Amino acid sequence: MTRPAPADDTDATSIEALDAYSRAVVHAVEAVRPSVVRVEVARRPDDDAAARTRRRRGGGSRVDPRRGGSSPGGGEQMTGTGSGFVFTPDGLVLTNSHVVSGASRVVVTLPDAGSRDADLVGEDPETDLAVLRITAPELAAADLGDSAALRTGQLVVAVGNPYGLQHTVTVGVVSALGRSLRSRSGRLMDNIIQTDAALNPGNSGGPLVNGRGQVVGVNTAMILGGQGLSFAVAINTAQIVIPALLREGRVRRSYIGIGVQDVPLLRRVVRFFDLAVDSGVLVVSVEPGSPASLAGVRDGDIIVGLDGQPVAGSDDLHRLLIADRIGRAQALSVIRGSERVTVTVTPSESPARR
Repeated sequence: MTRPAPADDTDATSIEALDAYSRAVVHAVEAVRPSVVRVEVARRPDDDAAARTRRRRGGGSRVDPRRGGSSPGGGEQMTGTGSGFVFTPDGLVLTNSHVVSGASRVVVTLPDAGSRDADLVGEDPETDLAVLRITAPELAAADLGDSAALRTGQLVVAVGNPYGLQHTVTVGVVSALGRSLRSRSGRLMDNIIQTDAALNPGNSGGPLVNGRGQVVGVNTAMILGGQGLSFAVAINTAQIVIPALLREGRVRRSYIGIGVQDVPLLRRVVRFFDLAVDSGVLVVSVEPGSPASLAGVRDGDIIVGLDGQPVAGSDDLHRLLIADRIGRAQALSVIRGSERVTVTVTPSESPARR
């Protein structure tokens, strides 16, 4: 019988490296798993039309019809599942807004298989984040990391409940940082983490963790039909949003009341007005009585700046219309015909979020 040849140094190094990789994954999973929960939502059948309207407006939950049919009572139907994780020992749970928005009842299943009804503390469709509260003893809170410290190529682990399969683990790397992703409300979410860790329906709201088991993101979306294209909201974004949700149940943002369209600018216009951008925001409608209307903004104006900041498109404008600008007079720079005009606009709170 021929004995196998002894492994050379290269083989030994490869095995050692694989073991180190495995140890990192196992450590990350064991660190976060006690905090990961399953989130089920219920909706009354007579709320379906309203729920569809909310989803069209960007606030509805993602429904998996394969989960439908069970009735928790009161005519409610269990219509969707997702994931989440406990982030404080007193029972605060972070998940996605699209998982729980519009639900008449939310049920959280803990790692020990015990279920609890959850209260919706607040949600922010613009960042696809929501905070729930449950009451249960001896909850394990996840350790929140620093998403700003992530590097492209870094190991990340996603834990969640795809298709209701609890505590499913997928592993990948950070494919890119600083991505932008359109939320269901139409706003652009910034600083999105792209990974190739496989996500499936039901993973939404679960944690994305680094090799130390620290949560660095909240899994939010995958591209259907795409391979290795998954996205997570950075945990640093969540840590900005969470205090507002705990305080008011929402995140306040400002608005000026216009309908817009991104347009390129002619090169001679850019040169003539010495603009910092080569595109702008065409005003296609102005809401009567809105801050823009009161400021004298007109259809056909092209916005190129707000409060001294360049505006190359509607996404720039959305980024600048933050809560701090509510009630504060701002200089809005527009191209009107052959002139560059500055009007003073005072943004108000977005009426949809009051």
